[in-house]
Amino acid sequence: MLEIYTIGEDILREKSKKVEKFDSALELLVDAMLEKMDEADGVGLAAPQIGVNLRVFVIDDHRRVRTAFINPEIVETSMEECSMEEGCLSIPGVYSFLTRSEKVTVQAQDVNGKTFRIEADELLARAIQHENDHLNGVLFVDRLEEKTRSKLIRTYEKRNKIQKGSIL
Repeated sequence: MLEIYTIGEDILREKSKKVEKFDSALELLVDAMLEKMDEADGVGLAAPQIGVNLRVFVIDDHRRVRTAFINPEIVETSMEECSMEEGCLSIPGVYSFLTRSEKVTVQAQDVNGKTFRIEADELLARAIQHENDHLNGVLFVDRLEEKTRSKLIRTYEKRNKIQKGSIL
């Protein structure tokens, strides 16, 4: 059974490594990630969140996309932005409004190594940006203003009985 790593774990702050081998182990990883994401009722899940330092994330935007993005690159972002409430499976119970690009174009590979490109908007664009951040060691709270981030982290630490200041 996979465990979702939470804020304070070193792997969540590391830049993930490029996937080089497209084999059955990768397929098993993706299947396990989709299952864990469903179990946690998430929209997306990145490999570092389960302790795997690879450039892989999965998304199910509950509309049109349920797939794995391997070695993703955001190749274009719109100038238009939108603010929506965002949360993260690695920081359970913490939510805040965050402004991100309204539309993105991402290029990635599937589990067989075939390259694909998706133009995304709304929830899918937000999820792609959020999960791609995980692959670069960035959590959504890092994108918040310092005052908001500090308040949310203090609340999280208090609720989870974590030593103050130990998770960032």
